[in-house]
Amino acid sequence: MDKLVLPAELYKIFGEDAFAEIMALEGKAFRDVRGRKTIQVNLGGVSYFVKQHFGVGWGEVVKNLLSFKKPVLGALTEVNAIQKLAALGVATTPLVGYGVRGVNPVRQQSFVITQDLGEIISLEDLCADWAANPPDVIFKQNLMIALAQLAAKLHGAGFCHRDFYLCHFVLKKEAWAEGRTDLILIDLHRMLSRQSSHGSAVIKDIAGLMFSAKDCGFNDADWRLFKQHYLPQTAVFWKKVEVRANKLYVKFHSAKFQSRLAQEKSAIR
Repeated sequence: MDKLVLPAELYKIFGEDAFAEIMALEGKAFRDVRGRKTIQVNLGGVSYFVKQHFGVGWGEVVKNLLSFKKPVLGALTEVNAIQKLAALGVATTPLVGYGVRGVNPVRQQSFVITQDLGEIISLEDLCADWAANPPDVIFKQNLMIALAQLAAKLHGAGFCHRDFYLCHFVLKKEAWAEGRTDLILIDLHRMLSRQSSHGSAVIKDIAGLMFSAKDCGFNDADWRLFKQHYLPQTAVFWKKVEVRANKLYVKFHSAKFQSRLAQEKSAIR
């Protein structure tokens, strides 16, 4: 399946084989792992983000299947996710264009281009020192409510992010400066649809959020507020979330995981 969707202003920039040129683009790397690279580029005086998928190979597919995970085969997962979230009213990175080349899903190459959101700050960075330097109480409460409402909208519609961490929620710095909590959800390349709002995928999402916030000064009252504005769930659901969040925290701080993380950061540098 070969497909190329670009706005007119980008068609003018590239030559006869726009797909190959976009796949060969170099820029500021934000992610560079096997089979996938995310870069920031300037095209015609405008800043974009390009996520290039170079094919995962059978090894990666088998590894995911043995772990009971759905493998990410290319950019179309993110393209579809952006379109679905836009229809749902969940703010994310606006879609600019995309392309796919090849029939074999494990060798297929693809890309997605999204708008640069400009000056933003992730909740991971925003909340990093809140344990030692608590923020304005009202702002923190509004942020928890905004997180819960976004999660409720996403999960209530049958979607799961699969990387539902604070680092994937961002605010435009202008909004943050004004005390607004207009959250934007980014990095949708692993998103699932048609999921039960009480199922394991949702449990993993909420556990990921709680895990990523463990060192950020969020207390029991904050999470009670979150639960009030999230979907109705059972005590069993929340217990499973807590257990998984604790396991993720232990895993993240293990020597093995930290070593892998350092290697990925080194590859970007």
